[in-house]
Amino acid sequence: MAGVKWEADPAAELVRRWGKSPHERGDTSGDGSCPDIWELGNGDVAVIGQDLTASYRDRLPVGVSIDPGESLVVIPRAAILAAKQDIPDA
Repeated sequence: MAGVKWEADPAAELVRRWGKSPHERGDTSGDGSCPDIWELGNGDVAVIGQDLTASYRDRLPVGVSIDPGESLVVIPRAAILAAKQDIPDA
């Protein structure tokens, strides 16, 4: 809907991993379980990665901002490519 501000729902549950697990992709070692991409019960997406907000804040392209309460999270390309098959077209 136009004009409706999106808000993240902190009560939404993680319901389905998109793509392979970090261990299957070889993006982590030991007991670590990130980076990862999850679909939430309300259809939103949660991304687990490295918080690089401070590194990017002063060099964002024009028109891009990181608002209070937001973070810029980086995940490996392999995580997105592995998730492609699970991302709906619409």
